[in-house]
Amino acid sequence: MPHPKRKISKSRRDKRRTHYKAEAPTLTTCKTTGAVHLPHRAYTVDGNVYFNGKLLIERTPAA
Repeated sequence: MPHPKRKISKSRRDKRRTHYKAEAPTLTTCKTTGAVHLPHRAYTVDGNVYFNGKLLIERTPAA
């Protein structure tokens, strides 16, 4: 197992980690339903499942 020869200072360690940031997810708005969702993923509106603006699975009312 390799070990570091010298201690890495906190400032040097933190400089390396500055590029790892939490980013807000990119969201899109559906032209058909107006729902805000993640792109390239299916989403639900009132129990119906949509993908790419088209209805995939329609919710059936409970009897």
